[in-house]
Amino acid sequence: MEAAARRRQHPGAAGGPGTSFLQTRHSSIKAEEATCTAPFHLDLWFYFTLQNWVLDFGRPIAMLVFPLEWFPLNKPSVGDYFHMAYNVITPFLLLKLIERSPRTLPRSITYISIITFIMGASIHLVGDSVNHRLLFSGYQHHLSVRENPIIKNLKPETLIDSFELLYYYDEYLGHSMWYIPFFLILFMYFSGCFTASKAESLMPGPALLLVMPSGLYYWYLVTEGQIFILFIFTFFAMLALVLHQKRKHLFLDSNGLFLFSSFTLTLLLVALWVVWLWNDPVLRKKYPGVIYVPEPWAFYTLHVSSHH
Repeated sequence: MEAAARRRQHPGAAGGPGTSFLQTRHSSIKAEEATCTAPFHLDLWFYFTLQNWVLDFGRPIAMLVFPLEWFPLNKPSVGDYFHMAYNVITPFLLLKLIERSPRTLPRSITYISIITFIMGASIHLVGDSVNHRLLFSGYQHHLSVRENPIIKNLKPETLIDSFELLYYYDEYLGHSMWYIPFFLILFMYFSGCFTASKAESLMPGPALLLVMPSGLYYWYLVTEGQIFILFIFTFFAMLALVLHQKRKHLFLDSNGLFLFSSFTLTLLLVALWVVWLWNDPVLRKKYPGVIYVPEPWAFYTLHVSSHH
């Protein structure tokens, strides 16, 4: 009688029908996420790689190739329009990637990350536009702002502070607000790219073909964006997650393998880049810290454009 009374007062405490239903539903969701494996997203990864190369890597190249008469220095360059397109297309592709994740990802973190990404990329758009337009006036990327010949003699000297502020918005604040949420979203997506079937832990042929251009682009992103610390932290977090899931007999699916292989290739390319330029005295002076990762555009203005 007393036990029946306690069950009437607390129907969930003794495994009532409401609790049983919730537990069954929760466990079924977990089981579905563990067994569901997404096919390789060839369309998204292809569009992602293509727009990265065209709209991001191709921005400064297009600015130098197109005639200056078409895009005067007091108007946006063709590279700026590339950047505007990138700022719209990339968040859209990231959202589509999140939608296809076999694992349900936290929406609040996703939305905040996308908003911060757009804000950071937009800040970078303005700073990078002015900095690259300064190339036509003799600005040299391998030198600091105050050491540049076209800036160090400006009067009044407070103008130099303004250019340093512009450089800060471009290279530090803009990059941080752009790349931190970018790698966070990729890592959250990566955390759901595991399968219990080892037979499904294979990359199809198209994925293998995309690894090289994808890894090469991330090399450019890490070196030009000066985000090696953020990248290496993300890479080791991914590696730790892989090892942790392996103990549970879970393996990377084709999408996870593609992303991890791209990052592994990026790390190798960054190491080769650093070794190649290790003894460059000019670049060593611009990048004096412990982490020495020269920017490709600094290398270009120092060793390529200066010889033409």
